Amino acid sequence: MINKLIAKLLPYLPKRLIWIFSKRYIAGENIEAALRVSGELNKAGIMVTVDLLGENITKLQEAESYKQQYISLINRYTTEGINGNFSVKPSMFGLLLDPEVCYENLREIVKTADLCNSFIRIDMEDSSCTSNEIILFRRLKNEFPSRVGLVLQAYLHRTLKDLSDLMYLHLNGSPLNIRLCKGIYIENEDISFKDSQQIRDHFVEDLKFMFQNGVYVGIATHDSYLIDKAYELIDQYGVPKTNYEFQMLYGVTPKLSRSIVEKGHRMRVYIPFGNEWFNYSIRRLKENPNMVSHIIKALFIHK
Repeated sequence: MINKLIAKLLPYLPKRLIWIFSKRYIAGENIEAALRVSGELNKAGIMVTVDLLGENITKLQEAESYKQQYISLINRYTTEGINGNFSVKPSMFGLLLDPEVCYENLREIVKTADLCNSFIRIDMEDSSCTSNEIILFRRLKNEFPSRVGLVLQAYLHRTLKDLSDLMYLHLNGSPLNIRLCKGIYIENEDISFKDSQQIRDHFVEDLKFMFQNGVYVGIATHDSYLIDKAYELIDQYGVPKTNYEFQMLYGVTPKLSRSIVEKGHRMRVYIPFGNEWFNYSIRRLKENPNMVSHIIKALFIHK
């Protein structure tokens, strides 16, 4: 209870205090920090996906700036030879202001990824964005079949139908590439499952559908129960190791991610970085108020 109360007060706390928590889960504020962390993970046999922090812009000029930063990011990672790809949030490129401008911005980013033999993942945001983000993905997948993927969230009622509806894009040589996660945004119960086991069951159902239909899956979870279920399904359907990967957040359950790599499975770590780390950190702490205790412990350690 007290953790939840503190979590509500987080936006009003000094940034220095929040950074004590954040530095474990964010690579840093600039590309050099992201490259350093990415290189270290690559040496450990782990791929990365890089996320420049920022979302829900209020002016389209901001979208242009973020677009140019992503284009530079892709070129720099390619030059450095990092084994990784890139995650983008459409609200960062004007989705909620002008969907067509957002599409044109993302198209330029995906085109850059195409020229660099790389890949762009369209992150899924809250339910106000879901349908438009699927439309964006469809348009970009048609033009760049092997360069763009999508995120779907198992806790939404609509997800299995969305998967089924997207199967027409499942092309020979360029299969659908979907990151499946539980879902982090607070949604109404009329569109989302609330019970934790129910969410797990639907995650497994969605994963089974994708394995049965040859979809490339990013199994994005820190839940040991779901990881074990994924192992079972991989064995049951004889899924080649080239047809899936596990995905986790930077700084979260590193021992578990290493154990997956040691078992011979592909692992990709999601690396956020950038000046907008504060808002990202506040959201993460609100999602998991129990993490507040780590901040308190860190304060005493620093003293």
